[in-house]
Amino acid sequence: MSVMTIIIIAFIILESLNVLLLYFAPDSKRGNGVGVFDAWEESKQYEHIHDLMRYLVFWVAGTKLIFIVLLLVILITGTRMTQIAATIAMIASILSYFWRLHPIIRDIDSKGKLTPSGYSKTLSRMIAAFVAIYTIGLIISLVFGI
Repeated sequence: MSVMTIIIIAFIILESLNVLLLYFAPDSKRGNGVGVFDAWEESKQYEHIHDLMRYLVFWVAGTKLIFIVLLLVILITGTRMTQIAATIAMIASILSYFWRLHPIIRDIDSKGKLTPSGYSKTLSRMIAAFVAIYTIGLIISLVFGI
């Protein structure tokens, strides 16, 4: 099994768990459940706002599902070069977190609106670790051809 295959499978597993959590346990404070946001619970007081938040959570889950299925197709039918390109695309798309999402969640965390406090730092480190692992795997695959 190639390094690219392992990276793509790992991403599929992680994102599949995330999708299941978002669809079936969005209140969760584990994984990337939105229960960490105090505003999630507060929104339940206002049905129209909570409906919008639920819609957006399920929209994110659906978008993640599209990526999962596309990665499965790449894994099953793609050439080594297609898998390498997909890994580069995964790295780039994951890095987009630091452009738009991290500043927002860091601000929310600084205002004491995340439970547990400091979650933005934990999430940032976790995402940076994924990017590092995928980048190392990509380099190993390119340099050693495995």
